[in-house]
Amino acid sequence: MAPPPTADLQASDPASDQALLRQVALGSAQAMREVYARCGGRCFAIALRLLPSRADAEEVMQEAFLEVWRRAREFDPARGGLEAWVTTIARTRAIDRVRSLGTMARVVEGVSHQGPPVSATPTAPDEAAGQGESRVRVLAALAQLPPEQREVVELAYFEGLSQREIAERTGDPLGTVKTRARLALEKLGGLLEVLRPQA
Repeated sequence: MAPPPTADLQASDPASDQALLRQVALGSAQAMREVYARCGGRCFAIALRLLPSRADAEEVMQEAFLEVWRRAREFDPARGGLEAWVTTIARTRAIDRVRSLGTMARVVEGVSHQGPPVSATPTAPDEAAGQGESRVRVLAALAQLPPEQREVVELAYFEGLSQREIAERTGDPLGTVKTRARLALEKLGGLLEVLRPQA
């Protein structure tokens, strides 16, 4: 999804913003196109500034506007205008993608102890293929963890939460969270060795 070549920013009017998003919520493609025309350029600029490649920015744009489509009923003009609401969604999606890219690289580097670091920047096709295989192995290993250990890893790596924040989120004691994290990383190391492609 490419941004509109020129996105004219217009002042938000709470009543018209709400009416427009009400039409989006009812499934109006024309209303969605208007939202995109108003906000797409700014959202794409934000995503491009935060992410390592244009392809990542374009994927984030698709995710962000799909979320706008799904959440149109939730728009509250009392909390800000249309542009602010849409760009916040795009920024959040971009930050989530940055965390996901960086975290997956750290998981592969820190747990598998093999091969070059996974880079979020474009690489040669043969290197990219190897990185893709590493990611598949990590995801396969994660799927084999006990649910409580997998939850700790996912909250830490994919949502960027600290162990204290995980304890608050799950209601588990901090010591329990630390133990689960340690056991999960130990188990991931073993699972990644088992899943390592044979030369």
